[in-house]
Amino acid sequence: MKIYESSEDYLERILILKQKNGKVISLDIANSMNYSKPSISRAMKNLRENNYITIDSNGNIELTEAGLQIANKMYDRHNILSQIFIELGVDPDIALRDACKLEHDLSEETYNAIKKHFGK
Repeated sequence: MKIYESSEDYLERILILKQKNGKVISLDIANSMNYSKPSISRAMKNLRENNYITIDSNGNIELTEAGLQIANKMYDRHNILSQIFIELGVDPDIALRDACKLEHDLSEETYNAIKKHFGK
């Protein structure tokens, strides 16, 4: 099943918020991404239906194993690419934005070659 870029972004954001706050609810995601609560609710419903997250009776969101795999992959790509761009002299804000765009579209082969070349 194909996962969309927006879903990858949500899963990555859940991972980041979970690491930062210890727990995640929909409102945390909405606030951190500047999206409306209804938009996040729809996205969380889709992620839950596709078995990427679970939501308990208190609204706490947890990544499933499949969701965690995707979130870790995106987070790793984001960190490595932005670090490389910054080392190349790109302004950190621009490096972060560009890494966010590229992390979804690079093939595994290209990403691994970049990591190898830069010793990451």
